[in-house]
Amino acid sequence: MYDGIVQELIDEFGRLPGIGPKSAQRITFHILQTPTFDVARLAELLSEIRLRVRFCEVCGNVAEQERCAICRDPRRSQALICVVEDAKDVAAIERTREFRGLYHVLGGVISPIAGVGPDDLRIAQLMTRLADGSVQEVILATNPNLEGEATASYLSRLLTTMQITVSRLASGLPVGGDLEYADEVTLGRAFEGRRVL
Repeated sequence: MYDGIVQELIDEFGRLPGIGPKSAQRITFHILQTPTFDVARLAELLSEIRLRVRFCEVCGNVAEQERCAICRDPRRSQALICVVEDAKDVAAIERTREFRGLYHVLGGVISPIAGVGPDDLRIAQLMTRLADGSVQEVILATNPNLEGEATASYLSRLLTTMQITVSRLASGLPVGGDLEYADEVTLGRAFEGRRVL
């Protein structure tokens, strides 16, 4: 649609997940039309992120050192591990300020259609972490979709052989939602997860 480098940049932004052609075009034109936009800083950060950021050797979260800030924090409970799909999920849970334990990032979910099996995830590393007996509870916080449920079910069966409490995040109705718009599965889970007031 556009000539040369402008279209190349739009195409490059469009390759990023969650950014469609319109968003890619808006980002490109924002950079072009904003004289104060620091292109050099953006380029520097993009280069540095590949060099400096890695995955925590303990939990798999993003880190600039061998261990992430959460794994290095002595105030975190060593007896609780929350298992998540991706490092983005760690950030989402941390924003709640409700969880004070440690994390384990699987690096995805079991998805036979996508060719991802248990051996492709960081499940062996989780089992190694649990082997010393210091962890009392594992919270499975995978997404409530088909792949997330399959992964949680697999992990639950795997962990029943250990003397560890295995729990799953509750799911159900969102705050501010209307019952009439809830699907059957969500409404059913809301009933299953109800609590006494």
